[in-house]
Amino acid sequence: MKQAMIQIRGLHKVFGNGESAVVALEDVSLDIMEGEIFGIIGLSGAGKSTLVRCINLLERPTAGTVTVGGEELTAMSERRLRAARQGIGMIFQGFHLLMQRTAAQNICFPLELAGISREKARMRAAELLELVGLADRADAYPAQLSGGQKQRVAIARALATNPKVLLCDEATSALDPSTTQSILALLKELNRKLGVTVVVITHEMRVVEQICARVAILSDSRVAECGAVEDVFRRPSTEAARTLISPRGPGVAAFTGKGPLLRVIFDGSSTDQPVVAGMVLHCGAPVNIAFADTKDIDGKMYGHMLLQMPESPVLYGRMLAYLDELKISYEEETYVQQ
Repeated sequence: MKQAMIQIRGLHKVFGNGESAVVALEDVSLDIMEGEIFGIIGLSGAGKSTLVRCINLLERPTAGTVTVGGEELTAMSERRLRAARQGIGMIFQGFHLLMQRTAAQNICFPLELAGISREKARMRAAELLELVGLADRADAYPAQLSGGQKQRVAIARALATNPKVLLCDEATSALDPSTTQSILALLKELNRKLGVTVVVITHEMRVVEQICARVAILSDSRVAECGAVEDVFRRPSTEAARTLISPRGPGVAAFTGKGPLLRVIFDGSSTDQPVVAGMVLHCGAPVNIAFADTKDIDGKMYGHMLLQMPESPVLYGRMLAYLDELKISYEEETYVQQ
């Protein structure tokens, strides 16, 4: 049975003092298991970047404990902490590469700080560049690399000291969709090959869906919800989770006051049959799609749709009966003033 690689207990982080104090984290407790890919998601200002920086104590918590690999980092001296951080790699949205160093030299940098010989560092850099698919770019400077290539170098650098944990702080936010996919695929492959525990900090639910097994949702400096990604996506139990999974933008706001809103949930129990089209044809009345986020996986539908249903209670009832017959889950939504 896998053990917790990261244990966070009662974590508080406050910036400033007195009336100007800002609470960034409040009573956060989490277990992140060895070898898993764990997501931490929240809107801007929720505290997720502060949390990831508290995991490796780049920010020292105001209260609470952080334990990584069985060692309590919050109880360590600065000297012991510097050594412990070699077991925790970190990659950032802005890459943070040294512009005057080549790709290989960037990867060598943490090894030099750790006292590794130049020859061994060069060998390790070559090995890691091969691993991230950049063996032919060892002598290229960051200015000569694309955004995706820069992030691959940053990932290789983070892996230089053989860390047990890899922290990814908005690592794909500065990348285009295609490059994001390749970086997520790389992180998943590294997790499989190396067994490294990966913590993904993001504001994008799609990133979590694609790569993470479990997710914690931060809202107002606290953990609002934590669980398996599939469960949180299918049945969000908090308003914070519902907001992230199905944000209400101007398009949704336009569907107000004309009929009830129904969230139809596709949890894999339905096949690729056209549920909404079939419901409309069967009941003889149209519906408006206010929001949709669905995907077909192995012939089964996952995701959800927010539908504006007919005003007529009779037609609405017939449509609910049709969904019940197909065993499609749904729940009624309330209108939210924009």
